Amino acid sequence: MASDFYALSANTPQGRPVSMADYRGKIVLVVNTATQCGLTPQFEGLQKLYTTYKDQGLVILGFPCNQFGSQEPLANEVMEETCKLDHGVTFPLFEKIEVNGPGTHPVFRYLKGKLGGLFGRRIKWNFTKFLIDRNGKPVKRFAPITKPGAIEPQIRKLLKGSGA
Repeated sequence: MASDFYALSANTPQGRPVSMADYRGKIVLVVNTATQCGLTPQFEGLQKLYTTYKDQGLVILGFPCNQFGSQEPLANEVMEETCKLDHGVTFPLFEKIEVNGPGTHPVFRYLKGKLGGLFGRRIKWNFTKFLIDRNGKPVKRFAPITKPGAIEPQIRKLLKGSGA
């Protein structure tokens, strides 16, 4: 059965559409990011996870968002360059989106609908994370303060084929 996740798409910082179906068969970690947030050092942990597990089937998808304290004020191309140069990011990044309210991006509308958080379905802050299995099924949501290394055990379980 095809996942609704795979029917979605998002644009790169250059405006090129990318289908989530391109990640079929991968473990996906979707994160709303910001380059000027107190949690921005999580980029390093996310990159470490990506570097460690990408050859086994993990992909991390970064979705910049400026809805929390205006902590992603950079234009899309500048944001992408900042992530690469200042944080060593090599995982895919998308154009700036909204994760709450009427302009919520469809990827986050879908993920929030499947996995509510501690305070309901809204995204509370930057670096909220959603873990998706190889079949496109959202399996776990992580709070912004959850460090990427704390997610590693669940990623390993999914990579080995057992649940999160």
